[in-house]
Amino acid sequence: MTSFRTLTAEEISSLEALGNTAEEWSTVRVSEDFLPSQLLQNHFEGVIEIASGARVIRSQVRNYRIGENSLVEGVSALECRHRSSFGNGVGVATMNECGGRTVKIFDTMSAQVAYIMAVYRHRPQTIATLERMIDTYAESRTSDLGEVGRDCRIIGARFIREVRIGDEVRIDGASALENATLCNGVEIGVDVKAYDFIAAEGARIGNGTIVERCFVGESCILDKGFTAAESLFFANSHCENGEAASIFAGPYTVSHHKSSLLIAGMFSFFNAGSGSNQSNHLFKSGAVHQSVHLRGCKFASSAYIMSPALEGAFTMIMGHHSYHHDTSAFPYSYLIEKEGRSHLMPGANLTSYGAVRDIEKWPARDRRTLKRDVIDFDEYNPYVTGAMFDAVNILHTLQEQDPDVEVYTYNKALIRAASLQRGLKLYNKAIVAALGAMLDRGASNPRYDGSGRWLDLAGQYITRRAVREILEAVDRGELSDMAAIDNRFRVFDIHYDDYAHSWALGIYASMLGHTPGIEELNDAVTAGRNAHASMRRTTDADRERDCSLDMAVSYGLDCDNEEDRRKDYFAVRGLK
Repeated sequence: MTSFRTLTAEEISSLEALGNTAEEWSTVRVSEDFLPSQLLQNHFEGVIEIASGARVIRSQVRNYRIGENSLVEGVSALECRHRSSFGNGVGVATMNECGGRTVKIFDTMSAQVAYIMAVYRHRPQTIATLERMIDTYAESRTSDLGEVGRDCRIIGARFIREVRIGDEVRIDGASALENATLCNGVEIGVDVKAYDFIAAEGARIGNGTIVERCFVGESCILDKGFTAAESLFFANSHCENGEAASIFAGPYTVSHHKSSLLIAGMFSFFNAGSGSNQSNHLFKSGAVHQSVHLRGCKFASSAYIMSPALEGAFTMIMGHHSYHHDTSAFPYSYLIEKEGRSHLMPGANLTSYGAVRDIEKWPARDRRTLKRDVIDFDEYNPYVTGAMFDAVNILHTLQEQDPDVEVYTYNKALIRAASLQRGLKLYNKAIVAALGAMLDRGASNPRYDGSGRWLDLAGQYITRRAVREILEAVDRGELSDMAAIDNRFRVFDIHYDDYAHSWALGIYASMLGHTPGIEELNDAVTAGRNAHASMRRTTDADRERDCSLDMAVSYGLDCDNEEDRRKDYFAVRGLK
């Protein structure tokens, strides 16, 4: 830790000769190896601490500690005007605009803890205990002195007030930053205005973005004039141009278009097409409604959802939907508008190469180094596979109730008989592939009981039993801080394959009516591989159609023969 000393009379004279002034030079403290040349044309107020190698140029600084080898240049006001927790403890009205799911943010918050805080409001004792933990932590982070960490570069900013700045942070031309923590490696760009927020490790906020009462998670990007209020963004989310209000943006939430609005909902591994919108227009009781779009949902251009609504994992949504559907039991589906009604095509997305590409690209695009949020990327997992079992049971029930109808109704969505039959075939094949994959990894161990319902906690697949045990430990006082809670989620994740194996083994045994032997397990693994290969042939064929010469329209504009047009198409698409 750097030790600081007071300035000598000679150093004060040299500093004044370099255009520096101070309200009281006796409150300016410097490192042992300080050189007056580190400071040029500045004004200092309150307590100032200048570490080794730090440089401050043409700035006004008040009540700040400047870390080693950091540069502060041309800042109108870098000041801590009063005692501050630097954004820790700020309440964010996520998911629900009326604040019923408010999450208190803090600079080490994980997606899993935030999910519990937002979703588990039916456990008021647990929520109250967690909020007390956060309040205690926020108090521990409170100080009268702002900080700039090591190796930072802060240039051309206007007002930076009550902001704790970590190591290797870059701030270039920001307009206003207030009541915040910028963790290590954060980058803040030109004309950014941000208030009451926390930016986690490696986050980037740039180019005119406006942020108010938000948590911007590890390696997230908010850019190009994006506006966000009362929202949480977690690992690797990337939003530009558009707007977010009161959203819980789980890992890999993506929105790139000016005309897109994300509001009052939960998202993860999500992609918003241009003109995407959800509305909360049923204001009879206020803005109390919300929508949840489970992992992997994607909005086509101009897709519209009137809240409340809920879609199953990996659902593609097209058109306008205002009947408040609940299709959560049907993963990998298409939800389309036809004649003003919501039509569901169960399992249709299992044939799309787009879904395969999404699942494969996410781990490859993980930019994080700390990885505080627990994220499971497995395509074949108990959570989605369990939903497929539910879907099969529901489709069979609908069919048995009336086998002769052309269109079935389920939770405000219409399912055509042909789509129902196709959905059954697709789900059954995917179930075989998933069970085989899970039986092929992990190991049987009574310690890791994966039976029962599984959940997706903002990126982590975990049993409901394990979540309940963690929350009961919180209630009993056995887990006394957030680090201990996060550790419990991580311990489960370390043994995730064993838990998933246990779940698949239990399901397979129930299907057989007895505990499977080695040969039967081998048969299931082989069947799973074959089913997976068959499904990949279908999605590969979908990719080939997308890459075929039928899609070469508009390529080779100035070519006068088919061969050159083909060459242009293949060169641009990166095909052979």
